[in-house]
Amino acid sequence: MNEMNQIEIKISNEEISYRESMLFMESKVREISKNHSKELLWFLSHNHIFTQGTSASNEEILDPNVIEVLKTNRGGKTTYHGPGQRIVYFMLNLNNKKKDIRKFISIIENSVIDFLKNYNVEARAFKDRVGIWVIKNNKITFDKEKKIGAIGLRVKKWVTYHGMSFNINPNLEYYKFIHSCGLKEYSNTSLYELGIKIDQNEFDEDFKKIFLKKLKTI
Repeated sequence: MNEMNQIEIKISNEEISYRESMLFMESKVREISKNHSKELLWFLSHNHIFTQGTSASNEEILDPNVIEVLKTNRGGKTTYHGPGQRIVYFMLNLNNKKKDIRKFISIIENSVIDFLKNYNVEARAFKDRVGIWVIKNNKITFDKEKKIGAIGLRVKKWVTYHGMSFNINPNLEYYKFIHSCGLKEYSNTSLYELGIKIDQNEFDEDFKKIFLKKLKTI
């Protein structure tokens, strides 16, 4: 395999500021689009912040004084990031694959769904609301599905960036101050709330294997 075709894996164990990650991604995407850099999967966590994508509205922030609110250039609406939540940023060149954003998002969703199966958690995706939703946990069915993973991407010259957030054990109280992803009637959950205790290294390793295998299908 050509070395430039290999996907680099970057794992950050310390919290990275959202602004710092945006600057890094913008630079990396420029280099990838020029074929000056390898594609990259970046696993990281942010400090407490509400971010608003390109289709977000201010009405989705119920209290703007809780933590910092930042407008960003990813797709999607308002969400929360913070300690205990794992972020995966996908800086991948779709010029070398199928130029199909919906298919790419499905691969991310299905990778999380397969990851959750390892813990007897049943989850699914919905066409009308991007993300990963828990339906059952150890055969316990919820009255209403709960969101465990959010997706917000941006694509520049068919190079993707931004990505997915997954709740391992964040403080879910922060979601009370926003309409997460613009949805008023749904709540968020985490592995910890579902009674599952893993560390971020387990998530990074297992998700990486599942995602890279699925990525080969496009």
